[in-house]
Order: sequence, then C-alpha cells, then structure tokens
Amino acid sequence: MRQSPSRLRPATLAIPGIVVAALALGGCKNGDGSATAAPSKGSETPTASAVPGTPAPTASPTAPAPTGSAAGTRLTVTVRASETSAPKTWTLTCDPVGGTLPKADQACAALAAAAAKGQDPFAPTPKGQMCTQIYGGPQTATVTGTWNGKKVDATFNRKNGCEIKRWGNLVALFGPVPSAR
Repeated sequence: MRQSPSRLRPATLAIPGIVVAALALGGCKNGDGSATAAPSKGSETPTASAVPGTPAPTASPTAPAPTGSAAGTRLTVTVRASETSAPKTWTLTCDPVGGTLPKADQACAALAAAAAKGQDPFAPTPKGQMCTQIYGGPQTATVTGTWNGKKVDATFNRKNGCEIKRWGNLVALFGPVPSAR
C-alpha cells in the first residue's frame, strides 16, 4: 500500500553526540528551494525528478561543454592529511595520461566522465546550499592548472556533507583519505 506524500516524514538517525535528519528521499534543498534527489544505489544521476512537481536536476550552466577527451588537462594536486602534516604533491596530464599521480588513468577517466555529463568537478559548493553538518576529517586538497583547457584553482576539504561529496567525486585525484595521525 502506498502512502500519500503528506504522510511521509523525514527519518531521524541518532548517533552518539549527533542527530542527523535524513530527508524522505535522501535529497536536500538547494538555495533556490528546488530539491536535489540523491541517486539510488547503482545509479549515476537521476534521469527524472524523484519528487513530483520538482524539476529534474540539470547540469550547471557554467560547466564546460563535454569534449569527449581530456585534451588540455594539466593539473597539480596537493593533499594534506591535516593542517600540520606535510603536503603530498602530484602532477597529472591527460591525453596522453601522464604525470606523477598514482592511478593517473583512473583520475583521467573520472575527469572525462564528468566532462561527458557536462559537470564541472572543480566547481565550489553553491552559496546557500544546505549541507549536512557531518565532519569527515581534517584532510584538505588543492588542485591548480587546466582541465579541458579551462583554468582550475580549487580547494577541497571534508568539513561537511557537501564538501565530503565533492571530495568523493574526485577521490581518484586525491587517493585514499590520508590518515591525520
């Protein structure tokens, strides 16, 4: 039996010291009031709106046009396990794949996939975006250079749910989360 939307309530999960409210469909409200639905397991991006009456998510108007290749990609990636730890720095080039980044082929594939979807993986979290207040750790990263011919100067951290997601989208650039010990 289906429940009517008016009877659906957000689920609440209590974690020692933290209470996290999960929205009915796992999505969040954007700064403009529209909903962003979380993709279901095994799904890359939703193809239609998960909430009746809400428009389906679209690519950012500032995202680069898909190019099908990573031509013009030359990046420097610096990752820190914590504010006081020594940085690890790698370089990455795509088409052809090269540089000092371990698993550079996976990183170039992740960047090419973002371009094919019309997404900018280096875009900051939009102002006004609601983010879960879950701390993911003290790790930080900076990425500078060019991606598909577009200038990149981006910073990443793990201070809330939105930033953890941004980090996860480019985990191939950062490698496993470094220990802050």
